[in-house]
Amino acid sequence: MRFIHLGDLHIGKSLGEYNLIDDQKYLLEQILGLISERSVDAVLIAGDVYDRTLPSEAAVNLLDWFISSLAEAGIKTFIISGNHDSEDRLSYGKRLFSDKGIHIVSGFKGELEQFDLEDEYGRLKICMLPFIKASQVRYYYPDEDIPSYDDAVRTVIEHADIDYSGRNILVAHQFVTGEGDPKAAGSEGASVQNVGLIEKISFSSLKDFDYVALGHIHSPQRVGRDNIRYSGSLMKYSLSEANSSKSVPLITIRGKGDAEIELIPLRPMRDLRHITGKLVQLLSSENITDTDDFMYVTLTDEEIIDDAMNIIRQYYPNTVKIDYRNSHTKELEDFDISETADSKSFDELISDFYRKMYGTEISSDELGIMMSAAREAGVVHEAD
Repeated sequence: MRFIHLGDLHIGKSLGEYNLIDDQKYLLEQILGLISERSVDAVLIAGDVYDRTLPSEAAVNLLDWFISSLAEAGIKTFIISGNHDSEDRLSYGKRLFSDKGIHIVSGFKGELEQFDLEDEYGRLKICMLPFIKASQVRYYYPDEDIPSYDDAVRTVIEHADIDYSGRNILVAHQFVTGEGDPKAAGSEGASVQNVGLIEKISFSSLKDFDYVALGHIHSPQRVGRDNIRYSGSLMKYSLSEANSSKSVPLITIRGKGDAEIELIPLRPMRDLRHITGKLVQLLSSENITDTDDFMYVTLTDEEIIDDAMNIIRQYYPNTVKIDYRNSHTKELEDFDISETADSKSFDELISDFYRKMYGTEISSDELGIMMSAAREAGVVHEAD
């Protein structure tokens, strides 16, 4: 039996001011083509289907088109909710979809939901674990000792009565670690860095499954072993992913313990790139390529360039953001404000910051605006 593993579609996401619906549909069409070409039997979608709990009409329509296309092609599909998804909105119409082979598990209801598939090797069980918190599991298993997320997942799996002599696949949306933490990127990167030891789940809890289809981390990677894997996000959603590449795992499972994994590259409609240099160099004719790509631009010019964004967008219309890296920003990075914050007034600190950032003195009008904003925010008071 052959599966495609997807995760972190984030349908409806924007990149800066740019809507990505067309880019996402382009990739989903590519995946549908791959499913047809490689005779795929089923699709696993490991959470964060939508980018937000209140998805836009365009996002809902795109997901409807995708899963309807899968149903029409006779592809069994298994979808769980992630931390970005609304349980109610993702589960809308699930009974109707189930009749068409589209199985949706949105939210934890106290047990690991399981579905059976059959092929020439016998039964293959799909176990579906949407994003859970330890507190949810404690509610359903009050007699169990569940101090951590790792214990929560272990408890759910241990109570699932899984026959490991047969073939079993787990679809889950959690922060699973191998020998070290997974490489995080995109919108999940900051949250992962902040969870510390709280939300970590050891891959050893999942080692008895024939394949574990994970979502939650945007960088495609194995976790602990080849058959425990994050598919990664559908496309590049942040600057941190500019130098990465996207793929989908194609899993072929034959008999027990016989799982073959192939990573199929995805080709975006518009790539996301990061370029660095002086403006005149970046916009010289020999350096301008792939002008439709989403661009992050770091300028190394020493002086701030007036209207730099509009200048760059004449060549790269999908520029998301520009910033500077020069001697002024280097001084700012090295500047330790904690050493002076206690001994200087707010206006002195603002003046120092401005001087280090722009290499010149702040004007009285500009300082007045900053002081007024600081008073409104409650940072300083009239007596200051």
